[in-house]
Amino acid sequence: MSTAAPYSAPEACLKLVAYRTHTWPDMRIVPAPAERSWMDETTGQFAYRCLPLLIANQAGWYVLNSRQVRMRWDGGEDLSSVTIEYPGGFAPFPVTSHFGNGIVTWTLPYLFRTPPGYNLLARGPANCPKDGAYPLEGIIETDWAVSSFTMNWKLTRAGETVTFDRDEPICMIVPQRRGEIELFEPEVRPLEDDPELALRAREWAESRRRFIEALSSAGPTGTWQKHYFQGSTPDGVHAEKHQTRLKVRQFSMPSGKHSKQHTVDPP
Repeated sequence: MSTAAPYSAPEACLKLVAYRTHTWPDMRIVPAPAERSWMDETTGQFAYRCLPLLIANQAGWYVLNSRQVRMRWDGGEDLSSVTIEYPGGFAPFPVTSHFGNGIVTWTLPYLFRTPPGYNLLARGPANCPKDGAYPLEGIIETDWAVSSFTMNWKLTRAGETVTFDRDEPICMIVPQRRGEIELFEPEVRPLEDDPELALRAREWAESRRRFIEALSSAGPTGTWQKHYFQGSTPDGVHAEKHQTRLKVRQFSMPSGKHSKQHTVDPP
């Protein structure tokens, strides 16, 4: 049996810089939170017992919508097939129908810079289902590109109005090391190829079977197994560098003489 030291973030820092290209729209960037409204509404908030969900929720930064916008798609392919309204808003507007086919495009007022060899994954907010719209993901080589990028969503329900509220996340940015996924050599093996792992996995499966049988009378708000949450296996082996919460840093803001915005006017 081993006991692992509490996880601590590495001391070395990697820079992620968001250069303001426009003074509009005023889209804030914030660390993605652990909480989700639909998770709050689950019975006894039992969704928060799923540590993989919690970690994924926090693994990046949100770009927040600057003002409420309503959109409707008539099911057509043309740019005019999407109508966009800003209740009480004023021009210029950050959302357009740019590609057709029910796709809406947010102009982000930032040019991002990552360290050499790092891309930026631009995706929708993790574990935030939205009825009527689906976020389209992109990976950008932000260590060299001199152009900004947009965030696109695909409307999925023709004839229905979809609303994005002010400060609702419309993009989640996640740095990724370029080429790292291509270093992996994936393969499928029988579990019996690793006898020790097979034995421990079967012990876990039996432990889980007994727990599920006992849970049937307690219901979803009853007790729950905490092995993974606590970073340990049923036989008492503790993982090293186990995380139950991420400490994603806030974007720092310039101050004093360096706070002046040098911007590129929108087209």
